[in-house]
Amino acid sequence: MVAVMAREADRTVISNRRARHDFEILETYECGLILVGCEVKSLREGKANLQEAYARVDDGEMWLHGMHVLPYPMARDNPDPIRKRKLLLHRREIEELTRQTTEAGLTLVPLKLYFRDGIAKVELGLAKGKKRWDKRQAIATRDAQRETDRALKSARRNSQG
Repeated sequence: MVAVMAREADRTVISNRRARHDFEILETYECGLILVGCEVKSLREGKANLQEAYARVDDGEMWLHGMHVLPYPMARDNPDPIRKRKLLLHRREIEELTRQTTEAGLTLVPLKLYFRDGIAKVELGLAKGKKRWDKRQAIATRDAQRETDRALKSARRNSQG
């Protein structure tokens, strides 16, 4: 019963579905996110956007740029909606990500934002950009799989009845 309640508390607030279409995700990392109180309330209501967001290392610290959080209407003073926000990672993880983004030319893309045990977390993806033909190939593969599944489902229905 306790495990079920904990799972309900872990809910995705915002997901960046476009990231999986535009990028090939090689690895994912879970990061903490430093926020102001009124930002947390806006996030709990799902009033944010990750579409243009990316992460970058500046002076040995990981920062999330371009995430738009709508101002909370009941707050007295709201911070800048597009300000950069600090991400919390272990030093070794930051050094590894710095190395991979500079040497291999990879990008850090936020995939989703969620709350775990009441704490805001961001799932970062170490990504490689897809070319236009890669995107078309992925769509064609997905469509072919969908057609195959439909045909199998239809065949099973016909054989049962």
